[in-house]
Amino acid sequence: MSDNRTIELTGKQNRYLRGLGHSLQPFVMIGKHHLSKEVISSTDEALDKHELIKVRIQEGCLEDRKIVAAELSAETGSAVVQILGNTFLLYRPGEEKIITLP
Repeated sequence: MSDNRTIELTGKQNRYLRGLGHSLQPFVMIGKHHLSKEVISSTDEALDKHELIKVRIQEGCLEDRKIVAAELSAETGSAVVQILGNTFLLYRPGEEKIITLP
């Protein structure tokens, strides 16, 4: 899963990724069980396959959205691109680049 690397994005790269993420449907839903092993595993797999994913926090999750985003980002070695309402975008470059950053 996580390999303890941090991803630093420039403002331009962040804006570019937010634009790409606008039309995405949520890949991962976080509910009352917060960050279970299954949620972390499915997020990791989705990042491997797509590099940029949208995550939705459902009403049953009692944890603050910023905390959830930060914890999931740390667990998967990804960067939080944007937090908007109950959704957030995560980005992690894959071995075979799908998204070319500016």
